[in-house]
Amino acid sequence: MKLGDRNTKRSMKRNTITAAIALAGTLAALSAHAQTPRLTVAMYGGNWGDAFRSCVAEPFTRATGIAVTPELGTSTTTLAKLQQQKAAPSVDVAWMDGGISELAFQAGVLDHLDATAIPNLKNLIPKALYRSGTTTYAAGSGYYSLGLTYSTRSVKPAPTSWKDLWNPAYAGAVTLPSPANSAGVPFVVFLAQVWGVNPASLEPVYAKLAALDTALFFDSSGAASNAFQSGEAVIGAHFNVGAWDLIDKGVPLGFVVPKEGAWATDARLHLVKGSRNKAAAEKFINSALTPAAATCLAAKLYLGPAVAGVSVPADVARKLPWGANGSVDSLKLFDWSAINARRAEITSAWNRQVANKR
Repeated sequence: MKLGDRNTKRSMKRNTITAAIALAGTLAALSAHAQTPRLTVAMYGGNWGDAFRSCVAEPFTRATGIAVTPELGTSTTTLAKLQQQKAAPSVDVAWMDGGISELAFQAGVLDHLDATAIPNLKNLIPKALYRSGTTTYAAGSGYYSLGLTYSTRSVKPAPTSWKDLWNPAYAGAVTLPSPANSAGVPFVVFLAQVWGVNPASLEPVYAKLAALDTALFFDSSGAASNAFQSGEAVIGAHFNVGAWDLIDKGVPLGFVVPKEGAWATDARLHLVKGSRNKAAAEKFINSALTPAAATCLAAKLYLGPAVAGVSVPADVARKLPWGANGSVDSLKLFDWSAINARRAEITSAWNRQVANKR
């Protein structure tokens, strides 16, 4: 055999070995990647999504190496998606509001939250755990309220009652949620309490709303923020999260919890039934139910902590949903099963007696 031939064969052998090693490394990397779950988490957009990522998703990824893909949308959008994907869901964990949470459970798209797999469930105050029979279907990650928001330039003195919305001085510049917003239907029931109306017969409330000269009935929190920011609305209902976000940005607004109280609910975490990454999803939910996560969400969104024993600085505390001197026990929390049972009735009556008379 010639020397050149031997060198060629040695070179080919080395190249074959090198290629085999490279292939083995690639296969190993692909295998490891395939074995590392990647969670898809449904969450809200805007500053809510930013806070959920920085307070929960990013610390979770740093601690576990599991990447999180946000699936942005409203609670109703998320529920529709879960129902469409019921046989093979792409979402593993979902944040949804109270009320929509109950509808999701009824739709059969939520899995049981197992306290063994999610030990931090024990950190929550009792009312932040949502059960039906032996099934725990949701865990609260923070409360928010619908209070009175007003222009500090146009509304003086500061309002103290929901009835101040009917002050003729603010005609044409009032905003309230419509039934398309998650707060709209329960707010109608809440106004029955404000006006001393029997909630079994809401006709007087519809009459009050029809007589109110509004700038708009908002479908989304963003629409309410835009109305206050532009000056289209100078007084009305807005969520403490959205109101304080504007105030922190320098918009001349105030936010108060009226003497009749503030309607409230919470943002809840859910394990999606049929998740392909159930163990990782349970770890994610567990990581969201810590004092650190609750403190972070309180600082960034002014969500009232659902984790027991969390304390926040005074400047954050006054912006929480219950105001400077309240607590979670001050909030008006409704029985969502009762509200949902009347959702179609109230929406229909609203369309006939309020929306069509504007």
